[in-house]
Amino acid sequence: MNPVIKYFTGEKAESYLFIGMGLVALVMAVYFVVVLKTSFWKGVAIPFALVACLEFVVGYTIVTRSPKDILRVEKFIQTEPRKIASDEVPRMTKVMSNFVLFRYVEIALIILGIGLMYSSMQDTLWRGIGLGLFIQAGIVLCLDFFAERRGYIYLEYLKEFTDRL
Repeated sequence: MNPVIKYFTGEKAESYLFIGMGLVALVMAVYFVVVLKTSFWKGVAIPFALVACLEFVVGYTIVTRSPKDILRVEKFIQTEPRKIASDEVPRMTKVMSNFVLFRYVEIALIILGIGLMYSSMQDTLWRGIGLGLFIQAGIVLCLDFFAERRGYIYLEYLKEFTDRL
């Protein structure tokens, strides 16, 4: 399969997963607040709902952008191959450096979540927030791991392509 199409198709597929995870988390958050009703479950609902909104927005943005990205990069390859080096490689380098930043933020949120979970032995709002942060940040960290791996492979392809010019 064409590496450009493979990368952006994978990005789009994972974005559908992000959207799906966001919708599930949002439904769970509503369930926690409406049915379970304790302060602990309301605490879990807060990061579930906030991260769910983020997952939905990021996922939707990538799903709608990916087909345009395929066309843009394919056009560069066919008609303006130098733009791969001047436009796409720097863009992907920035994306890859963002993954490092995201990883640190996600790990910090996991640690914060663990700290909040063990800050009290009672099922408090803060303990619930800690559990919600731990779960949601862990899920996003896992999904970003696969996205970063896919991005690394794509960036290597782009660099090899520019080396042949």
